[in-house]
Amino acid sequence: MIVVNLDVLLAKRKMSLTELSDQVGLTIANLSILKNGKAKAIRFSTLIKICEALNCQPGDILEYRVD
Repeated sequence: MIVVNLDVLLAKRKMSLTELSDQVGLTIANLSILKNGKAKAIRFSTLIKICEALNCQPGDILEYRVD
C-alpha cells in the first residue's frame, strides 16, 4: 500500500494546498486527489515539482506500507 504524506509535509512547511498549487502548476482538485490517496499514478515531472516546492525527497511524500 502506498501512503501519500503530502498533508504532513504541507503542515510542516506551513503551506496551503493553494500555495502548492500555484508553485507546482497543478489544480487544487488534482493535488487534493493526490493528497487524499485517490490518485492511481503520479508523473515524475509532477513529483519533481512538488519536491522542489516543498524542499523534500520523493520518499518524504510517498511511503510504502505493508498492512
